[in-house]
Amino acid sequence: VQLQASGGGLVQAGGSLRLSCVTTARTFSGYTVGWFRQAPGKEREFVAAVRWSGSTTYYADSVKGRFTISRDNAKNTVYLQMNSLKPEDTAVYYCAAGRPITSATTDERLYNYWGQGTEVTVSS
Repeated sequence: VQLQASGGGLVQAGGSLRLSCVTTARTFSGYTVGWFRQAPGKEREFVAAVRWSGSTTYYADSVKGRFTISRDNAKNTVYLQMNSLKPEDTAVYYCAAGRPITSATTDERLYNYWGQGTEVTVSS
């Protein structure tokens, strides 16, 4: 069971990046996939999540209107399109898979499988 995140890098404020999370088929089927991030010296926080159907998404208030999460189940891949990036978006971004109930989608403890993280740096 593996998740692999990629797509991070260095970008100027206002720029865009697209992160990808590729999972094994077993992990992907029926699972909600979320993105979390951890900035230096801070706790890991929820960013966005998408349910198996792809039609239900969740976002942290800090990224609403700027980030878009989507999934392609045929490719076992979840994407996080990040636009209008800000220096405060700088963090290591992790993707995770789990089966959280609707009211607890932002709770990282309910995600069973985690990728290794990809670093995003936004310069001002």
